Amino acid sequence: MLVEGFTRVAAVDCGTNSIRLLVADVNPATGELLELDRRMTIVRLGQGVDRTGRLAPEALERTFAACREYADVIRELGATKVRFVATSASRDAENRDDFVRGVVDILGVEPEVITGDQEAASSFTGATKELKGRDDLARPYLVVDIGGGSTEFVVGEDRVRAARSVDVGCVRMTERHLVQDGKVSDPPTEEQIAAMRADIEAALDLAEETVPLREARTLVGLAGSVTTVSAIAQDLAAYDSERIHHSRISRERVREITELLLRSTHAERAAIPSMHPGRVDVIGAGALVLLAIMERTGAGEVVVSEHDILDGIAWSVA
Repeated sequence: MLVEGFTRVAAVDCGTNSIRLLVADVNPATGELLELDRRMTIVRLGQGVDRTGRLAPEALERTFAACREYADVIRELGATKVRFVATSASRDAENRDDFVRGVVDILGVEPEVITGDQEAASSFTGATKELKGRDDLARPYLVVDIGGGSTEFVVGEDRVRAARSVDVGCVRMTERHLVQDGKVSDPPTEEQIAAMRADIEAALDLAEETVPLREARTLVGLAGSVTTVSAIAQDLAAYDSERIHHSRISRERVREITELLLRSTHAERAAIPSMHPGRVDVIGAGALVLLAIMERTGAGEVVVSEHDILDGIAWSVA
């Protein structure tokens, strides 16, 4: 039963590596968001996009299968407003009209292929709305959303002061630097890691032209690469959102985990209890992006948030 003042909304975030759903009751007047269902499916929509410029047929079908599942959830929970946001992979693809038509047929809403700056603003809202009033987290915040195809950087206090999206993400870096003969190197060579690191550093230079990365007092990290690093740091027996949300991981611990992941084989990474199967091949690249950001900014720790662009989309709908 819907409480007075609340609106039941559904937010879908379709990125390069995963598609996620949040159904929530939201009260804009009080700033409350009551989560009813939050789920994630690895669909690897961005498979090969960096190389071909097109969305692969099998990647589209995986994404549409997840959309059909999400449509059932939205209908069962009775969300009255739905917003579907698509990010990096569908921005880049020549055949994104095929993607749009499929989503409209299944969910009845047109996906909004938002800009990197819009993506950054939604991520910032979702991640920081509940941090207001916390004395232990100094402002300004730097919110970093490490996705599959891109990473968003946002600096702000109560609202966004500066934002930039750059084309480094865990899938894009893996496909660009760690794939040989159609397979991910197991483990990668020092030369591959060095080339990936150089690409990430160049992207940080680009981000820093727009966003004062080093002015931030608190680094807030979002998305699967960051939450997975947190799960590994805490040695969780299984992925546990409550333990991960607002956990704090030191730079030294992030460095240790990154080196471990980049030295390990596919089988060793897959054996980590909290590792999602869809992240096994791309987590090393994602962890390296996080480490490079922490080293560039001088952040001694990262505050990990499970609330991100999905929550920002839900607020925008309400």
